[in-house]
Amino acid sequence: MTIEIDSSGRPDRRPGIAICAYDADSGWDMVEDLSGEAWNPPGARTVSISSDDPARLAERLGDHLRNGDCRAVLLVGRAAKSNGFRMQMRAENRALDQEERLSQTGPGLARTTAPVADIVRAINATGIPADATSEAEADVGSYLLYRVLVELADGPHTPAVGLLRTPVTADENTVKRAIKAAASVMAGQMALLPRA
Repeated sequence: MTIEIDSSGRPDRRPGIAICAYDADSGWDMVEDLSGEAWNPPGARTVSISSDDPARLAERLGDHLRNGDCRAVLLVGRAAKSNGFRMQMRAENRALDQEERLSQTGPGLARTTAPVADIVRAINATGIPADATSEAEADVGSYLLYRVLVELADGPHTPAVGLLRTPVTADENTVKRAIKAAASVMAGQMALLPRA
């Protein structure tokens, strides 16, 4: 488990939430101003995961969850089937080429562990229309969601893992507001890391 040290020299006990914009044009940048400081939701710290080869990206996300560096993952990508913001609630067992199963022994689908209803309400409360869907898109986002979910370790404290799809027409500011609302809800359900 990695515990970061803040500027005062004390360990940063806030749990981490990995925000992974797997699309290069997702419109998300954690650094908001010239200070160079990354945005963090109340009670948590963000870990930015940039786009990469999907298989490597899935491994990196899994590593962050396994080593305790992060207690939640928010995947962010563009929606192909919707003109609105959507939380995808499940992913199917499909390889990237969509021709065959990703795992011959894995479940046919995996359900998100993120608090979808609370996230949708929070995004709507910012004035951005959002909804939830059980319809999976045949893309990298669904592949990553399935991989991360099925590789989670069993235990009493399952990490929150979710996929927020943003419309292609949404501007950068609107995308940031939706991501912040989603990440804040996920962060609000995580406890501080134990003292070393």
